[in-house]
Amino acid sequence: MTMAVEEVAASLIGLRGRDYLSSADGSVSETTALLTLAAQLKSGDRQIDLGNRILGLIFTKASTRTRVSFQVAMARLGGQTIDLNPTVTQLGRGEPLRDTARVLSRYCDVLAIRTFAQQELVDYAHWASVPVINALTDLEHPCQALADFLTMQEEHGELPGQTLAYIGDGNNVAHSLMICGALLGVNICISCPEGFEPLSGVLEQARSLAQHDATIEVLTDPVQAVAGAQAVYTDVWASMGQEQEQMERESAFASFCVDQALMDHAAKDAIALHCLPAHRGEEITAEVIEGASSRIFDQAENRLHAQQALLAALMGGL
Repeated sequence: MTMAVEEVAASLIGLRGRDYLSSADGSVSETTALLTLAAQLKSGDRQIDLGNRILGLIFTKASTRTRVSFQVAMARLGGQTIDLNPTVTQLGRGEPLRDTARVLSRYCDVLAIRTFAQQELVDYAHWASVPVINALTDLEHPCQALADFLTMQEEHGELPGQTLAYIGDGNNVAHSLMICGALLGVNICISCPEGFEPLSGVLEQARSLAQHDATIEVLTDPVQAVAGAQAVYTDVWASMGQEQEQMERESAFASFCVDQALMDHAAKDAIALHCLPAHRGEEITAEVIEGASSRIFDQAENRLHAQQALLAALMGGL
């Protein structure tokens, strides 16, 4: 069901001034409205000018899409971005996080943080007096999940009842897909080798949040997982910080490559998704990335629109 501008604004008013550290930080109605607003911004049906607001980026992990999409999103909202690389700020020389967070709150209107430990993000949110956004941690990647479900919505319409099969490591992306998918009524099937499952606590959380009788499953058989799915999703086998495990993971995940043979077991109109960067020939083949079912670069673009909607909501620009 299409939401009017007034309905979207009413649904998102509660996000103003809040942190977005997890996909669970948005309610069912807020998450749905964020996707609607993102679609309106993408189509040009909605324009939002926040004035000269300032976004601060604190990234201790490498980034292409997240960094650029946040910067462009802020520019389109009439604001500016300051890149606070820890290696060239006092953070890199040991300034306490609590001091940095409080000072940056005097300069910036919102902070987006990309780091390793979720607790570091929680600490920033505790000490900052402006909204803090999770731009990726080892536990979750909630902005990515918003873009992913926006892509599914564009392709197949209303989300409740759709199925997303995720093939690969039960990592931060898998965690946010489970939680966000549960809120949106999407069935999520994670397929991974034994020992690489999503955290049990996150699985239980997702199941407790599930709407429209959505199911959240973890299987070891990729073919079984993708059966009838509207979207088949994968990610790198070794995330940032796990590079030393690459060879071990290549062996464990050898039968978990998303190739055309696997795609043929999904729904006829299934789309292939990958959050990038991709290792062609490992977790996904070049044939699938470049094939007719691929929506990977639409998905990458949608990071911009989803984050623009999120920024507007958190800063009360509706």
